[in-house]
Amino acid sequence: MKLIGASLPRTASLTQKVALEMLGAGPCYHMVNVLADLDLVPLWRTAYEGNGDWDRIFDGFQSTVDWPGGYFYRELMDKYPDAKVLLSVRDPEAWARSMRDTVWGIACGDVMIAHLSRAVEQINPKWHAYMELVRRLLWQERGTFADFDHSTPGGLIEGFHRYVETVKSDVPSDRLLVWQTKDGWEPLCEFLEVDVPDVPLPYLNDSREFTQRIVDMTILNLQSWKAQEAEQPTPA
Repeated sequence: MKLIGASLPRTASLTQKVALEMLGAGPCYHMVNVLADLDLVPLWRTAYEGNGDWDRIFDGFQSTVDWPGGYFYRELMDKYPDAKVLLSVRDPEAWARSMRDTVWGIACGDVMIAHLSRAVEQINPKWHAYMELVRRLLWQERGTFADFDHSTPGGLIEGFHRYVETVKSDVPSDRLLVWQTKDGWEPLCEFLEVDVPDVPLPYLNDSREFTQRIVDMTILNLQSWKAQEAEQPTPA
């Protein structure tokens, strides 16, 4: 493991994943890996319960960004003492809007994607387990925002500031890079001791793309469930 991403979701984590892979620090683990294979969720549930099988989870990976890995940055720092730590940040108000439109909106909101997601939870146990993991890591009992009123932008912003300061205090300064996408390639490349690419830093996964991905997934699940229901024999 070369790099541990300790950053909160919605801080350009997919951009980081692609950038790190371009810089030779890949494959890079990201929440998209879990979404692509929901059978991975039990491994992360076990990690949440205090028994992370990190060798199995990160087999073949050289870096990790986004949740669920970021939630466990302290454990990963101990497991991989030579790995550096990346903390990406952004304007807190813009971050709070993005969270409310995406991750918080799906898990806690009263919006279309939340209702679609909850419908899928009723018919897909794997999706239910995934959403339970998200809620546990972020909002519930030991979640990152459990001590804040995450139902309001102000509460999210307060939690954002507290989290950033906590990471800064936890990670030795010579092991930590605090970075945002507008900083560009140079600080990241210097941190990793690699050459700067001659292409622009990629930018991926804005809120609209995130929402569309979830909507597409939920509709496919509901269509599949409806087709299966239609195939059931009618009671005599």
